Amino acid sequence: MKKQKTADFGQEHSPELHHNLFETLSEEIIFTILDFLGDNPLDKKSFSLVCKCFYSIEASHRRALRPLRTEHLPKILSRYPNTVRLDLTLCPRVTDTSLAAISSSSCGPSLRSIDLSRSRFFTAGGLSRLASECVNLTEIDLSNATGLRDPGAASLAGARNLERLWLGRCKLITDMGIGCIAVGCRRLKLLSLKWCLGVGDLGVGLVAVKCCELRTLDLSYLPISNKCLPSILKLPYLEDLVLEGCFGIDDDSLSTLKHGCKSLKALDISSCQNISHLGLSSIVSSIEGLQQLTLAHGSPVTAPLAASLKKLVMLHSIKLDGCSVTCSGLKAIGSYCVSLGELSLSKCSGVTDEAFSFLVTRQKQLKKLDITCCRQITDISLAHITSSCTGLTSLKMESCSQVLKEAFVLIGQRCHFLEELDLTDNEVDDEGLKSIGRCSRLTVLKLGICLNITNEGLSHIGRSCSKLVELDLYRSSGIAESGIVAIAQGCPSLEMINTSYCYGITDNALVSLSKCTKLHTLECRACPHITSLGLAMITIGCKQLTKLDLKKCNKIDDAGMISLAHFSQNLRHINLSYTSVTDLGLLSLASISCLQSMTILHLKGLTLSGLAAALLACGGLAKVKLHASFKSCLPQTLLEHLQARGCVFHWRNKPFQIIEMLRRIGIQPQSLSSFNSAGQLAISAYSKVVDRASTVAKIFGKPEAYVMIELKRSVPIAFGGTRQPAVYGELASAGGLRGDVNKKLSVAVAAILEIKLSVHKSRLFLKFYDTKAS
Repeated sequence: MKKQKTADFGQEHSPELHHNLFETLSEEIIFTILDFLGDNPLDKKSFSLVCKCFYSIEASHRRALRPLRTEHLPKILSRYPNTVRLDLTLCPRVTDTSLAAISSSSCGPSLRSIDLSRSRFFTAGGLSRLASECVNLTEIDLSNATGLRDPGAASLAGARNLERLWLGRCKLITDMGIGCIAVGCRRLKLLSLKWCLGVGDLGVGLVAVKCCELRTLDLSYLPISNKCLPSILKLPYLEDLVLEGCFGIDDDSLSTLKHGCKSLKALDISSCQNISHLGLSSIVSSIEGLQQLTLAHGSPVTAPLAASLKKLVMLHSIKLDGCSVTCSGLKAIGSYCVSLGELSLSKCSGVTDEAFSFLVTRQKQLKKLDITCCRQITDISLAHITSSCTGLTSLKMESCSQVLKEAFVLIGQRCHFLEELDLTDNEVDDEGLKSIGRCSRLTVLKLGICLNITNEGLSHIGRSCSKLVELDLYRSSGIAESGIVAIAQGCPSLEMINTSYCYGITDNALVSLSKCTKLHTLECRACPHITSLGLAMITIGCKQLTKLDLKKCNKIDDAGMISLAHFSQNLRHINLSYTSVTDLGLLSLASISCLQSMTILHLKGLTLSGLAAALLACGGLAKVKLHASFKSCLPQTLLEHLQARGCVFHWRNKPFQIIEMLRRIGIQPQSLSSFNSAGQLAISAYSKVVDRASTVAKIFGKPEAYVMIELKRSVPIAFGGTRQPAVYGELASAGGLRGDVNKKLSVAVAAILEIKLSVHKSRLFLKFYDTKAS
């Protein structure tokens, strides 16, 4: 306002000084300037508030809208008349009135795309008006419209120019509704019917006959058989066909097809248990131009199956996730498919060093490799990967636990083009990270459950990988403040970080992360040292924050919520379970208009009236997770009102976790009085270590049934010449205990005791027994 007054004063003395230079620029030039602002809505809002001229130009420039409330649609659409793409996924309640407002608006005739994939409450009448009045609509997403029936599907037939249509999980639509769409929407190029369980051979056959311009067709989990396949494969332009989970298709169905679809480039027949190499050979024999093939969770990968791929000279991508593979099968793939750019063997059983090494040594052009949970491969395979596939841009090798820590240095030495690297649950150490730091193009790095890494190794990543966008440190307990500071200083483009269960994280780490202005996802679950002060710094610096997980951060209180309410207006998802937030803090979040999802389990300071007030005040909530005890206490009228507003409640009957673990191991809560304070410390510590049985089993590398944890009744302990709090523990296992496993368990227990229970690691004694299985 002061600048405007100064300009007015100058106009009285020299009118030419008041001239707005931007008025000399053409609209196209200013539009180009706006294009450089990117997708951050706050930047465009700031631009529009500079002056009336900018306000008007920004309205003319905008083509895509993602509103938060449907009640504001008339005003929004009036302000932005050139809108061509409308995304309503943030609006859980979209009624026929809302669709009518869109249809009758000034942008209605020019609207080309609308996304209703997370919206409910509209009917066939609203869709009919939308289809008939928005005549240039080419794209509609109705995925998850579980209440949509044939009349609603039939109303879409009026959208004559429709080219892309998603109907995933519209389970009430039948062949009749799909038939109407096929007759009316003949320009369709993409159609997704995934999980439309009411659609069978008749409906799919009509689509294939009427919609001759189809390029992409998703029929996942439809109850179809061989009857509709000939019509599908006659589609002249079909490039991408998905038949995942179509159990009615078998070898006999495919063997009858003498002429395939020559235009097909991508085929997905994953989870089709009845298709073997015989059926695959039949269908690929006449589609030699196939480039992508997905056989995940299907028949075993044998030499005959691999031999059926021999004719696919243009094959670029193979995905075999979850399949059982044989040594001969992998070797055959290596022999026949020598030009692969992408190979996925995630969770495949039977992958060994011998076969896998043979395969990768022949894949000089490989760019993406996924060997997640291939637990039999060792550093031998990693050596072959890094020496043969030096052009890799993506390597995913979560839980390859047999690879020695010394082998990870090969990644940094040889694979300098990596952009994505997943080393979750591996033995990589600081030397490995120092070498990986040479991969300067890294944008995604996942180091969850890497117990050998420390701040020193992470600092190398921070100094060298300046393009890093996503970093996962979940349960990497050796990471603390200085490592996060190094990342924040060296990676200014960071958008996502997960430090959950890194017990050494403090407010100083959050202060450093507040300098990463692009940060939109922060997960710091079970970081007991962070407080509302650190959170306040994040809210001030990271204005684009959309997802925040603070579960088990018990020093986060109302002050942190007030800071969020003031600065984090883009926040959409928050988890506050087991924090110290009370009614006041929860109610303050109502000022965040974007907030859609809240998880609030076990908030000790939350009252019934406070919860009710917060739920009413947060008008945009679409999903809330609450303890089941509130279900019977909250007024039924309140719940009905919130559900009518579009909010879905997820009720969790989950007791406080320590009590739950005690029950799991056979100790009833009422028996706790028989334990003294030292015994309670031991029980609580172990309950944290075995918070999930699967975690312990993963550390052992064996099924949970082979693991036993025994809790001893407490006795007076004199340890190291003092009676200070101490813990003595015994752990027995039928095999699986060795030096590295014992180290992992000791480090985990010691960290939890020191952080959660103030028992120093020097006051812990663990005794391991490796029993013999009978």
